Amino acid sequence: MQRDFDEFYAAAFPMLRSQLFAYLGDRAEAQDVVQEAFCRAFGKWKTISTYEDPTAWVRRVAWNVATSRFRRRRTALNFLRNQREEHAEGPSPDRIALVAALAKIPAQLRKAVVLHYIGELSVAEIAAQEDVAEGTVKSWLSRGRAALGEQLAERKGGRSNG
Repeated sequence: MQRDFDEFYAAAFPMLRSQLFAYLGDRAEAQDVVQEAFCRAFGKWKTISTYEDPTAWVRRVAWNVATSRFRRRRTALNFLRNQREEHAEGPSPDRIALVAALAKIPAQLRKAVVLHYIGELSVAEIAAQEDVAEGTVKSWLSRGRAALGEQLAERKGGRSNG
């Protein structure tokens, strides 16, 4: 039985490796795939040797292994592509000035201004999130804009503290 398999392997391996090489474009990968198929065939050789065309069985297994490898590689590449850190340009001078000015106004006013103008939440949405009346949010926004305006004016006038 072992000798039977060895002869089968010697006769069929080169042809199957060539076919998979043409499909995969990588000789080493083709050799690995075909060898894996033959390893599976060896484990079932008692049954496979009775088939009309055992080479067809090994070929099918090799193609399936190659397809599985393609899928795994594509999944891994998609995952890695999504994990790549995208390069973004640094913030503009205006953005830096805005962040610095926001940092100097009271936290609750800053939060309301950021949620409304940057987060694009409505007064009602902020009120619901903060569990306060809409009038309170409007007050925070009014006072926040005034405080932010003062900070930006000071910065533009060159009177900033840092």
